[in-house]
Amino acid sequence: MVERLKGKKALITGASRGIGRAIAKKFAEEKAILGINYRSSENKANEVLNAVKRSSRGMLLKGDVSKRKHCKQIINDFVEEFGGLDILVNNAGIYKRKNLEKATIDDFDQTMGVNARGPFMMCKYSLKYLNESDSGRIINMSSQLAFSGSDHGTSYVVSKAALLGLTRALALELGPKGITVNGIAPGTIDTDIISSYSDEKRRKRAENIPVKRIGLPGDIADAALFLASEEGSYVNGEVIGVNGGSTIH
Repeated sequence: MVERLKGKKALITGASRGIGRAIAKKFAEEKAILGINYRSSENKANEVLNAVKRSSRGMLLKGDVSKRKHCKQIINDFVEEFGGLDILVNNAGIYKRKNLEKATIDDFDQTMGVNARGPFMMCKYSLKYLNESDSGRIINMSSQLAFSGSDHGTSYVVSKAALLGLTRALALELGPKGITVNGIAPGTIDTDIISSYSDEKRRKRAENIPVKRIGLPGDIADAALFLASEEGSYVNGEVIGVNGGSTIH
C-alpha cells in the first residue's frame, strides 16, 4: 500500500452499501479521511464507518441529496469536522425499473432529484472548499445505460445522461481552477440492483460480457481511486466505462 490519498478529505454520497461502500473502504485503505453519506440505512452506514476506522478516520453524514438543505448540511458538517474537502464522489442514486408507459411523473422527478439535481447541488455547495484544495476532485457515478439506453428504466437513463453533461460542463469550468471532474460508467455490477436476478439470469448476463463475469463493487472503487489520486491528475472531463467490455461495438 502506498497511501495514495494520505490526508485527503473525501466525501462520498450513498456510501452505506454497494459501490459507495467499496469506494469508502478503498479510500480509507489509502489513508483518506472519509465522510460517509447515507439516507436511511444507518446500521449499514455504521458498518462502513467501523471498517473505515480500522485504517483511517471518518464520520457519518445522514441526508437526502435530493434536498437542498440536506446537501448544504452534509458539506458543512464534514468541513466543520475535518477542516476542508478535497474529493467529492457523487455516488448516491436510485433506479426504478419502469418504462415510459409505467413510470409516473413523480418517479421521474424523484429519480432526477437524486441522480442529477443532487450531484449538481453537492458540486455547487462544495465548490468553495474544493477551490481551497491543492488537488480538488469530483467523481460522478453515471452508468453504461447513459450510452446504450434501456427499455425498462427511462428515468434512470435520462438522469445518468444528464450527469454526463454535468461532468463535461464542470470539467471545462473547473479545470482552470485546478479541480478535475470525471465520471465512471459502471456496467453490470453485483449490487442491490441485480439482487433479484436468478442464477440463470446472472449466468446469461455474464456470458454476454466479453470478460465473462459480472463486475464487483471493488472494480468501480479501483477506478475511483485512480481518478482521485495523483495518477489521475491529468484526466479531466472523461467518463471511464468499467463494464468488462460490454459497450464495445
